[in-house]
Amino acid sequence: MDRLERTPPAIEARGLVKRFGGTVAVDALELRVEQGECMGLLGPNGAGKSTTLELLEGLQRPTAGTVRLFGLEWGKDAARVRARIGIAPQETRFHGKMTVSETLQLFRAFYPRGLPVDALLQLVGLEEKRGAYAMNLSGGQQHRLSLATALAGDPELLFLDEPTAGLDPRSRQALWDTLGSLKAQGRTVVLTTHYLEEARALCDRVVILDRGRIVAQGTPAKLLASLGGGQVIELVASPVPTPEVFADLPALRSLRLHSAGLTLHVAELQPALSGLLERVRARGLTLRSLSTREVTLDDVFLACTGHGLGEDTPS
Repeated sequence: MDRLERTPPAIEARGLVKRFGGTVAVDALELRVEQGECMGLLGPNGAGKSTTLELLEGLQRPTAGTVRLFGLEWGKDAARVRARIGIAPQETRFHGKMTVSETLQLFRAFYPRGLPVDALLQLVGLEEKRGAYAMNLSGGQQHRLSLATALAGDPELLFLDEPTAGLDPRSRQALWDTLGSLKAQGRTVVLTTHYLEEARALCDRVVILDRGRIVAQGTPAKLLASLGGGQVIELVASPVPTPEVFADLPALRSLRLHSAGLTLHVAELQPALSGLLERVRARGLTLRSLSTREVTLDDVFLACTGHGLGEDTPS
């Protein structure tokens, strides 16, 4: 019987290291992304997300380790790899006096094969802006044009660095819809994001980075389940209570004191909330605010690293 060949993964990084002087930006990273998968890289500023992306894209050379895309190496097969990927950086500056159509024609000319300009305009919803100058586009339209240029070569693998950063909610949702249609076409997508709802909406798998290392990975649902579900209570009171006040709270899993107050992760809301209010009254505290919510990916990140996803990586 002939031996069946396995389909290579879209991305395979092994022992990936990147140093800048004495700073280690990416630290012995092992990563595998299957073809057709949408993977999100999450982490605060300084976690190594963009550097990791640039190593995978071939824009930076690793200090150590290897990167293979579709079984091909950048050092040996750069032209073949480049023809199969598309890149949308976090910021793209277009020539202001070129129209949207002219911009796409220029990028399409870089590839031996690709998508017609009309198809690109339809994919990203810019048909009505084909004759508009790039400098007259809104922020959301600029992002969609950047995505269209990344799709010019009809790539199998798409890299997106903070694709919706700075967009208003309506523009973000429009771009999510576009990315959803690209996923449905079977394209492999790797994106970095600060938006937890974006990762949950788009990604089949999430990889959480901290200090250049993977600290957790899995489907959004699996990562949330790793904390055992439950609820989060956010409390602000004066004077500021010490964590010891709530250390024996019923159903308490963890608590954190921060500048805004206390955050408590509890297994069951009702007994925890009753016990919390009893302790507030018993100690004569003045309750300033109290809110409850479901566990989020930010809580997962906090449990893994000790600091929040919205915070910069501590130096």
